[in-house]
Amino acid sequence: MNVLVTGAAGFIGSSVTRRLMERGDRVVGIDNLSDYYSVQLKEDRLTALTRDFGNGFAFDKIDFADNAALTDFARRHDFDRIVHLGAQAGVRYSIENPSAYIQANLVGHANMLELARQRRSSHLVYASSSSVYGSNKTLPFRVEDRVDHPMSLYAATKKADELISESYAHLYQLPLTGLRFFTVYGPWGRPDMAMWIFTKALYEGRPLPLFNAGNMRRDFTFIDDIVSGVVACLDGPPVADGSAKAGGSHAPHALYNIGNSRSEDLMRVVGILEAETGCTAIRDERPMQPGDVADTFADISAIARDHGFAPTTSIDVGVPRFVKWYHDYTRA
Repeated sequence: MNVLVTGAAGFIGSSVTRRLMERGDRVVGIDNLSDYYSVQLKEDRLTALTRDFGNGFAFDKIDFADNAALTDFARRHDFDRIVHLGAQAGVRYSIENPSAYIQANLVGHANMLELARQRRSSHLVYASSSSVYGSNKTLPFRVEDRVDHPMSLYAATKKADELISESYAHLYQLPLTGLRFFTVYGPWGRPDMAMWIFTKALYEGRPLPLFNAGNMRRDFTFIDDIVSGVVACLDGPPVADGSAKAGGSHAPHALYNIGNSRSEDLMRVVGILEAETGCTAIRDERPMQPGDVADTFADISAIARDHGFAPTTSIDVGVPRFVKWYHDYTRA
């Protein structure tokens, strides 16, 4: 199978690319290599893929929000299914730089849907986010819940992506699957996320920024489990048979939570990080950050039912694996 992966230099994108190629698929990846976080880290991910898979992996530096560049790219490459993971990420950055989210997450997403329509792609899987649940109070979060009150522009763009996708699925019978990711972590992770920020601070003897004084719970999901869920969904496109799909659509459009289905106390994660690094945390307690929420918790019954998704990695296993990778990578 020939697959296009957007955001191929990103955390989840590079990991999905690796899994697809390990099972024999050919992958063409695109990424604009933005400087939102370390470009060197993105290039190192790409270098590892090229080293391990050679010609099985092709990469183009393309901004999918640039429709002319995307169209030119598509003329030169053969692919059917699409895993659209590229986006402008980050809840907090969306408060400072909203235009980046409009361009990448709205214009870019629409460009990818149009590409899939023109190609008559047999399936496009795209990244949504647990952030769409916003101020919802009922836990665990279910795909059947209303998500009308986003707490950040990032969340609003992801909800908009789901709505635009629903229209494309309905109008053009385009098979689409949206995945609401819950706090993904692991080797090759992102420097703007808590696991990396805390580990770096511990090794450097600096305070850990603990929003809401550390009184937070997150559904931490290890990257290997996330990748298994993405690939399982890619292999099982929703059928245009008029039946109700996960999330409520009667078009070939499914929505799933993809998480660990365990809401963990943030300070328990800090405790594991302390044990693994051998460093004691200095607490920098701060008020709740605008756009943030105190708790996330995924109901994964729909993706378990439809695709057999069953995460296996607890934070007691996953956090030490991240710390080891971080230590080795930053000291290489």
